[in-house]
Amino acid sequence: ESDTASEISFQFNKHKKTPSTGSHSSDMASVSSVSGSVLSVYSGDFGSVDAQGTVEFALDYDEKNREFQVHVSQCKDLAVVDEKKGRSDPYVKTYLLPDKARMGKRKTSVKKRTVNPIYNEVLRYKIEKMVLLIQKLNLSVWHNDPLGRNSFLGEIEVDLASWDWSNRKLNWYPLKPRSLSAVNGVDHRGVMNLSIKYVPPGSLGPKNPPTGEVHIWVKDVKDLLQLRPSGVDSFVKCYVLPDTSKKSYQKTRVIKRDSNPVFNHTIVYDGFHTEDLKDACVELTVWDHEKLTNHFLGGIRLGLGTGLSYGISVDWMDSTQEEVVFWQEMMSAANEWIEGLLPLRSL
Repeated sequence: ESDTASEISFQFNKHKKTPSTGSHSSDMASVSSVSGSVLSVYSGDFGSVDAQGTVEFALDYDEKNREFQVHVSQCKDLAVVDEKKGRSDPYVKTYLLPDKARMGKRKTSVKKRTVNPIYNEVLRYKIEKMVLLIQKLNLSVWHNDPLGRNSFLGEIEVDLASWDWSNRKLNWYPLKPRSLSAVNGVDHRGVMNLSIKYVPPGSLGPKNPPTGEVHIWVKDVKDLLQLRPSGVDSFVKCYVLPDTSKKSYQKTRVIKRDSNPVFNHTIVYDGFHTEDLKDACVELTVWDHEKLTNHFLGGIRLGLGTGLSYGISVDWMDSTQEEVVFWQEMMSAANEWIEGLLPLRSL
């Protein structure tokens, strides 16, 4: 059924090599506050008001320097964030999608106390033209908060494949609310085909298995984002949160130059009590492999999506409705493989 079977223990205090007198909750809190989880890195900024106003910008590609340039001129009639003080402190942020981690964000300076900011700044990306043409430009406007809880003011998305590159003039564009796909974290990153199974302790015979086991069979992924003309070299990482230790970490082999990779890889996590299934979360993330760094492509989280783990509020317990149903089916059908086809997401 698979090319590789890995077995590791789900880590609580009793599994740790170093002694700990803390409870599940206190130990979990320290893990989540320090290391968090992979997908949370991509969760973006907080808070929002109704989007309004317009932004003026121009796009250009410098063939000589192989540089994509976003000329951000100004904004008009932005929403007011702090109504008591009647102020907004706006800045403009850009990403190249689908892989915002790979290309990185660019942003302008912050203009204080204005809903009509003037920037006249150029945001630059070093990128080959042929690679740029399979990207989308996401340009968004944000209110800068000193405590980091920035508020979304509006955005525009440009498909660079269909952009008129002879148009280098500054033009006005209406700012739009966050798209439904962005809000739900569904932005066509591909689909993962997998099966999961829970084996309760003692269900196969006396003391067999001695502890509960979660089996995860990663079969294949369809329609992965292609970040470069030569294709994508992908692999899958797996953690069972709240455990982010090296013992929890597993990964598949790398499948080269294939946007529809077949992994056929099974992982077994033991050390589970049945009640742990309410508070644990299986995080599967897909990555593009390169020599210097790996690039995030998308992921799924399998759990109950309650926002809580052992009584502690955590941002990674955010499973979608599809992911929750999949996990619930596994919990209610012991020793049975539950098959699923789940969309990869960015959040």
